[in-house]
Formats: sequence, structure tokens, C-alpha cells
Amino acid sequence: MAEQKQLSSLGGFAAGALAACGAVTVTNPIEIVKTRMQLQGELVQGGKKIYTGLFQSLGVIFKHEGIRGWQRGLGCAYVYQVGLNGCRLGFYEPIRRAVAEAVLGDGAQSTMAINVFAGASSGIMGAVAGSPFFLIKTRMQSYSPVFQVGTQTHYRSFVDGFRSIYAAEGIKGLYRGCGSAVVRTGSGSSVQLPIYNSAKGLLQSSGVAEGPLLHIAASACSGLGVCFVMNPWDVIMTRMYNQRGNLYSGMGDCLVKTVRIEGVLALYKGFFAHLMRIGPHTVITLTLMEQTLRLMRYVEGV
Repeated sequence: MAEQKQLSSLGGFAAGALAACGAVTVTNPIEIVKTRMQLQGELVQGGKKIYTGLFQSLGVIFKHEGIRGWQRGLGCAYVYQVGLNGCRLGFYEPIRRAVAEAVLGDGAQSTMAINVFAGASSGIMGAVAGSPFFLIKTRMQSYSPVFQVGTQTHYRSFVDGFRSIYAAEGIKGLYRGCGSAVVRTGSGSSVQLPIYNSAKGLLQSSGVAEGPLLHIAASACSGLGVCFVMNPWDVIMTRMYNQRGNLYSGMGDCLVKTVRIEGVLALYKGFFAHLMRIGPHTVITLTLMEQTLRLMRYVEGV
């Protein structure tokens, strides 16, 4: 039997991008809820809460803004996902091989630490590349013509947002808050694989057999751990991206002001919505990936 040809790098990138875009279409409403909950009560003690929970928030947004409200910033989210996955898929393996060659003397070998480093590094590259689009997406998703939380900025489209920011602030404005995105993505990527492998090992030792159930359970544990580590930096990043002017002079200033005025628990605003986004997004992406890989193999004739 002839050996099956491998899918090209371009085909793999396209498959990953299509799968991620499909997933973000489903999870974008939850991302909007998370964003607004993280901005709600910004630098204010107490105050009335408009968004009190995931399903209540989805209902409020749909009632006053309709389907369009649920999908604010979706076009920008697509562009961000394409760029992010391009870096993750494009840079992960070269980084892993280079580090393995330098440390182990063989690029084909690897260790847990090398895999984590390659995952964090490629994720950080994706965060930097996609930062302008995540910034615009955050501002578009935080905007509501009915209930205002945080700074309100209205862009007609992500292209309009890009032009407006560049005209007013230049390249520097497009990369406002990029440092917090790097910390957020790096921290999440650094714990994702170790938690997954540890959870998988514990479950196997408890009698869970190899298969989909084991993978889903280990992925759920990993998602919970990633969300717990990443949520504080996600809150900081959201506020840094959404600000206009100089409400925060930097990531550290935002962290200090948020904790001093709102308390430590403010760093976990939107946690449940964040968790409910990470889980379905991962499952849908991996499920769609099987179909998009099949499509790309058909296109490339492999």
C-alpha cells in the first residue's frame, strides 16, 4: 500500500483557520458577555450590575440588541483567529525542533519542557500579531447603545476601527495593551499542556481507559486550569484594550488600580463566561478540524 502523502503547511493552516472561525461563530456571544462583565463596575466600588450571569446576560443583550448584538466584532474575531492560528501552526514546530536540536542534539526528540516552551512562544507570537485585531474586537464587543459599561467606542466595522485608531494614535495606538496580551497568552499556554498530561495520567491511574472520554475529561481539567491562571490577565487586557486616553499608564498600573478599588475578586470577573467559552471553543475547534482536514486533503488530492 502506498504511503499517504502529508497535507501541506498551507493546507494545515487553512484547516486550522476554518475550524477556529467556525468555533468562534458559536462562542462569540459568550465572549461578548465575558468582555462586558469584566468591564462592568470598572474602578467603582459597588454599583448596580447590569450583567449578573451568563444566561441572564445573553438574554439582556438579545432583548435589546438582537442577533447583531450577540455577534458584535465577529468579522474582526475571524481575522484574529486566522492570524493567531497561523502563528501557532506555523511557528510551533520550527521552534520545537530548534530548541530540541540545541538542547538534546536531535530535533526529532522532545521533552515536556520543550513542548511547553514552543507552545508558549508560538502563542505569544500569535498574540503580538493579532493584538490590533483583538483590541478592535474588544472595543466593538463592549459597545452597547442601551447599557454602557466601560469606555464606549463605536466602530462601523473593524476596518473603520483600524483606520480610526491609526489616524488618531498611529501604530502605537494599535498595539496599546499588547504587553498584557503577551502575559495572558503566555501564562495560559504555559500551563495548558502540563495540566492536560497530569490530568490524563491521574484519570488513567483511576481506571479511565484511553479514548474520547479520557481526552474530553483531561481537556476539561486543562481548560479549568488555564482559565484560572489566565482570567486575571484577561481582565487586565480587556481594560487596557478598551480604555481611551490614559486611564491606565500600563499593565501594572491597571492591575494595582483594579485590585485597590474593586478588590482581588475583580480579577475574576466574567470567570464562568470565560470558562464556558474556552470549553466549547476547544471542543468545536477540534471537532471541525477533522472535517476541515478532510476537505483540505480532498482539495490537495492527498
